[in-house]
Amino acid sequence: MKLILSLFLFFFAVVIHEYAHGWVAYRFGDPTARFMGRLTLNPIAHIDPLGTIILPLFLILARSPILFGWAKPVPIDFLRLKNLKRDMIWVGLAGPLANILLAGLFAALLNFLPRPLNPLFEMVLGSAVVVNLVLAVFNLLPVPPLDGSRVVFSLLPRKAAFVYISLEPWGFFIVIALLYLGIIDLVIWPIVGFLAKTLGVR
Repeated sequence: MKLILSLFLFFFAVVIHEYAHGWVAYRFGDPTARFMGRLTLNPIAHIDPLGTIILPLFLILARSPILFGWAKPVPIDFLRLKNLKRDMIWVGLAGPLANILLAGLFAALLNFLPRPLNPLFEMVLGSAVVVNLVLAVFNLLPVPPLDGSRVVFSLLPRKAAFVYISLEPWGFFIVIALLYLGIIDLVIWPIVGFLAKTLGVR
């Protein structure tokens, strides 16, 4: 039951995350996601078999302290943005911010609904808060191609930015190495814990 719940909440959070990227890109002048049918909340359009199902399932079964994965990235043509560097920051932040807003919504329900709550429903709301916060904080890591790298790329001088983004093909392996060394745990969980406490969730 907890396995199915975790996968469902993770998938829902990832779909919202990707939709937010596409919507903000569209608002800033890039209609690519809309033209390709990806500016949608239909989950089928966002499923990546490896990143959305197999990897998260493996991490759950392996009792990994971090649950991560990905949907099919929403296609974005950054060259069609009205202001490349400025708008890339907002497109990059859109996904994590959407997940933080979702976490806030679930936390509000958890805190303000009349007590006593059904234990299963309370567990669902608490898990939804944590899943969305973990996804947001994880994606803000400055490792290409995670969302945090879009922000860093936009802030770096041109030459340094292209050297930095050239690491993108190695990003998955960098993340796995950081996870194996425990560095991601040391970074993500304190931030998630702080945000959850701020939202009134313990």
